Amino acid sequence: MWNYLPLSELNTTNIFIDLPGHGDSSLEDRQEPSIEFMAAEVEKILIQQNVEKFHIIGHSMGGLCCLMLKEKMPNCEKVVLLNSNYWADSKTKQKDRDRVSKIAYKAKDYFLLEAIPNLFSDRKKYKKEINILIEEAKEISSEAIVYASLAMKNRNDFTALLNDKDFIILHGTLDNFVQIGQFDLELVGCSHFHEIPEAGHMSHIENSDKVIETIKKYLN
Repeated sequence: MWNYLPLSELNTTNIFIDLPGHGDSSLEDRQEPSIEFMAAEVEKILIQQNVEKFHIIGHSMGGLCCLMLKEKMPNCEKVVLLNSNYWADSKTKQKDRDRVSKIAYKAKDYFLLEAIPNLFSDRKKYKKEINILIEEAKEISSEAIVYASLAMKNRNDFTALLNDKDFIILHGTLDNFVQIGQFDLELVGCSHFHEIPEAGHMSHIENSDKVIETIKKYLN
């Protein structure tokens, strides 16, 4: 997914990590699905790679892992939340994740065909990218999709973490999953919150120039 961004412009050494159940990472957790487990697996890799200090960028669910790592690891410096958020699910949202999980488990391909186009602000304009993502997502098992959904349902509220930690939020103005109005901009602060115009939930694809420009300014 990060191939859509010209990350070479950041002049950084980059480590790309497949979260459990995604890409080449297996899903071996048999406990209650949790963001804590996913973050712990990322932490293991960072330790194995002898990473002393690092900044971290996470998209959507990946942003939740970033916040968990920021809370756990003193050597985690700056955090970039890309189309992500920091609060716990409401009761209504939790019920919706249960519903989605059942659909994904019973009919994964149907679920992907319905869900992935909604990630974009314009499904016709990004038809090619949508089809690529659908084919990539088919490689993820139904169990892994369900695990991810329930992990997000069970997550902690990270609001308190934002008061004294380094972070920025990049959010597509046309994101259908999280509305800009849901963010407490008084808490977050204007300097931490950046709207990505003409972009939905996949702003790194829909407006990659603005995303990389904002990240570059922040990390520098």
